[in-house]
Amino acid sequence: MSELAYSSAITIANRIRSREISSREALDYFLARVEALDQRINCVVTIDAERARKEADAADAALARGEVSGPLHGVPITIKDSFQTRGMRTTSGAPELADFVPEEDAWPVARLREAGAIIYGKTNAPIYAGDLQSYNEVFGTTNNPYDVSRTPGGSSGGSAAALACGFTPLELGSDIGGSIRLPSHMSGIAGHKPSYGIVPAHGQIPGPPGTLTMADLAVAGPMARTVEDLELGLDLMAGPNRWERPAWRLDLPQPRHQSLKQYRIAAWLDDPRCRVEPEMRDLLEKATRMLAQAGAWVDYEARPAFTLEKAVDTFFALLQAALAGGVALNRIEGYAASPGDTPAARTKRQLAIRHREWLTYNERRLQMRKRWEEFFTQWDAILLPVMPCPAIPHDHSEPQATRIAWVGGEQRPYWDLTAWMAPAGVCYLPATVIPVGCLSTGLPVGIQIVGPYLHDRTTLSLAKHFLALLGGCPRPPGF
Repeated sequence: MSELAYSSAITIANRIRSREISSREALDYFLARVEALDQRINCVVTIDAERARKEADAADAALARGEVSGPLHGVPITIKDSFQTRGMRTTSGAPELADFVPEEDAWPVARLREAGAIIYGKTNAPIYAGDLQSYNEVFGTTNNPYDVSRTPGGSSGGSAAALACGFTPLELGSDIGGSIRLPSHMSGIAGHKPSYGIVPAHGQIPGPPGTLTMADLAVAGPMARTVEDLELGLDLMAGPNRWERPAWRLDLPQPRHQSLKQYRIAAWLDDPRCRVEPEMRDLLEKATRMLAQAGAWVDYEARPAFTLEKAVDTFFALLQAALAGGVALNRIEGYAASPGDTPAARTKRQLAIRHREWLTYNERRLQMRKRWEEFFTQWDAILLPVMPCPAIPHDHSEPQATRIAWVGGEQRPYWDLTAWMAPAGVCYLPATVIPVGCLSTGLPVGIQIVGPYLHDRTTLSLAKHFLALLGGCPRPPGF
């Protein structure tokens, strides 16, 4: 049974359907593994073993009758704690929600259940999914499996750590400022940020339980250790939202190419706006050369017709505006008048931008989306770093905007770590992250594969080819 830890969700589902193992056996295996190994990582923070065992037994009984509920029939998984799970505590890391038990699933959770998944636990996140690290007053700090003095990332850090540790084959993450991509990079796993709007995420917290607003930039998407599982997760969760469901259907384009040799790929692996650590850049370049050696056309000079600086400036403004719903109205005027040019002052002013300013930034976004459209007539995908450095040491100082990160021996503002999230995030593009290897420190490094809007199957297809060349996701020592 030990091979279950790093088996894909598809493999486990096939073994259950063929009666090689039972759902109950798979569940008990993962429960025992979490109990034995999670104490020093602290990523699976809520477990409902009794309920999960009943559901696994029911899945086994159904299979004995010849009934299969879906492609994940009987597969045990965990879910990020910001997504409501019916009958299971969902806190989003907030003390005021420490005992909240939803009466219904978030939409993507419901899709995974309908596919037959058995949700046995919830994974840690920062309070209201609002940080690059995963810690909160309810459950404490989640550590990186490769180095417990560092974060596994955020906000889907518990999700990424659980996958890296072999506690679950599939996870559900969310990404507004990089919360799928950053932890995938920092924890050495695969994650997919879908094109904006194709995975309905009603039922995620924030906003408060019952909120129907879909925040700008925010998406939900799959995290896994194989690209095949990412593809399955996206297929299960993607579709029209509750408002469009009566009339709209989603039919994502097939991958642009089947053969790696047909792909035309741009590589934007460093930039003066956010310099990447030298050893990490070398690793990204080495991995990219493997694509070229395998027959893909790779160009290191091709760029969209805008700068990283412009993308970052627009992204941060729209991101803070999207997050402003959590700011009390009586603080907005004070934020708008914040003096100075420090990161904290700029963040406060962006939280308080007027609607007319938002419209200006939105037009800048649309102009960049047009530049991307033009770019992708010549190129199938572009490779970007995820962060300028590997997983960072824990830093829980407040406020976040005053934190400092060390990158290659230099101090950088904390939120500069998200600069490479901007080109895909601000323009609603799909981005698949896969690990390309580990540094001399043993810390993993990921790369973003970004494609045209709604061409999620293209970035996933290229990621599948790429990860096969690289030998798959690494495993942290001791797991």
